[in-house]
Amino acid sequence: MNRLFPIAHVLGMVTMLFSLTMLAPLILSWWFQDGAMAAYDEAIVTTFLAGLLTWWSTRRAKRELKIRDGFLLVVLIWSSLAAFATIPLMVYLPELSFTDAYFETISGLTTSGASVLSGLDSLPPSINFWRTELVWLGGMGLIVLAVAVLPLLGIGGRQLYKAETPGPMKDSQLTPRITETAKGLWLVYAGITVACMLSFRWAGMDWFDAVIHAFSTMGLGGFSSHDASFGYFDSPLIESVTIVFMLIAGINFASHFMVWRSKSFAPYRHDPEARLFLGVILASVVGLAVYLQLMGVYPDFLTALRFAAFNTVSIATTTGFANTDYNLWPIFAPLWMLFLCSFASSSGSTGGGIKMIRAQILYKQVYREMKKLLHPNGVMPTKLGGMVVPNKIIYAVLAFLFIYVASIVSLTLVMTASGLDVITAFSAIVAMINNTGPGLNQVGPATNYAVLTDFQTWVCTFTMLLGRLELFTLLILFTPAFWRK
Repeated sequence: MNRLFPIAHVLGMVTMLFSLTMLAPLILSWWFQDGAMAAYDEAIVTTFLAGLLTWWSTRRAKRELKIRDGFLLVVLIWSSLAAFATIPLMVYLPELSFTDAYFETISGLTTSGASVLSGLDSLPPSINFWRTELVWLGGMGLIVLAVAVLPLLGIGGRQLYKAETPGPMKDSQLTPRITETAKGLWLVYAGITVACMLSFRWAGMDWFDAVIHAFSTMGLGGFSSHDASFGYFDSPLIESVTIVFMLIAGINFASHFMVWRSKSFAPYRHDPEARLFLGVILASVVGLAVYLQLMGVYPDFLTALRFAAFNTVSIATTTGFANTDYNLWPIFAPLWMLFLCSFASSSGSTGGGIKMIRAQILYKQVYREMKKLLHPNGVMPTKLGGMVVPNKIIYAVLAFLFIYVASIVSLTLVMTASGLDVITAFSAIVAMINNTGPGLNQVGPATNYAVLTDFQTWVCTFTMLLGRLELFTLLILFTPAFWRK
């Protein structure tokens, strides 16, 4: 048990830092006089004192974290901070159960964007701000933020960064020091968020909606301050701006960082994921637009293109915004969109799913195996971006895909056994594990997850966390080997 004290020590510091993020909605509540100030007062005090008590009681256990410490700490941070984040919701909305409140905050921090709340238009501005602030913080990763701050307190951050960052190639660095990497990523992330906010304001949103939806767009989280999501605005210009920034957020932020640092667009050309990411989405948008027109859903191609573009990009990038109820489209279209959300986003982006780089490696490995059937003695290395992919990465990707598919199948069976129809159960699990948000049927874009039972809600909550931490980070805690000395 003593070996857990250093982890608790760091968790206490992160919890105290997290309490400071509630100051922004507190100030906003005071500014708008929306009646929610007491909720933030209680949340800030409770969260800070809990973190302080944990930190103080383990202050003598401070040491450099090991790899297994990093995995456990990542899971504890994501799960515990979501619990503290429920306090403002539960104080202001006393009818909201802890199950639903925790689902809402986990959905925000994991950038899933699935919601159990309705009447968003009438909620206090500070509550909607808090929901989308969680998305923004979770987008780049609270752990990466902690990596940038904790070394100043004497805590090494590399273990946290490797445990939390998405994608199979976690050892690459953008700068010589991991702290500088985290700071650089956050600087780029914040800068693009400001550009997104100003673009929304220019396109016609008021300042509050611009901030709210910039947070949600850059975090690819899908939370909105309106029940109708982007259908509320009914603006092709606003939708076009959103599409651009969803695509930007779906590209590896390491590439954005290198573009900013080199003052050149060359890193985008050298990014092995970016071109395929954009190409697959563009082809899907055009193909679905033609399909929807041919099926008579929309009277002309331009109208079909508008709705196909916005919703396809939104789901493919795992954002979860909607400007129409695509649940009413012929089933092929929404199923194709759910398929895209499983792999389209780039590694190092704020999107979910297995990531485009893993899909590329899998495709190249399958192609190599077919070539080896024709040339058994040939030496055919798998290459990506002109570089040979080591076999250990290929094996890791294959293992990841197996766990990914097994998780979807087993969790879908659990949801159907609990009483859901197959389409609702399958689409909910796919949406949760890919951190996309809306599914189909009972959990489609025109409804939300409030229709689920408490058991089904907890299954979805676990699945969101599983997907955000890329399966192994969470599942490794359930192996006996992890707990052996």
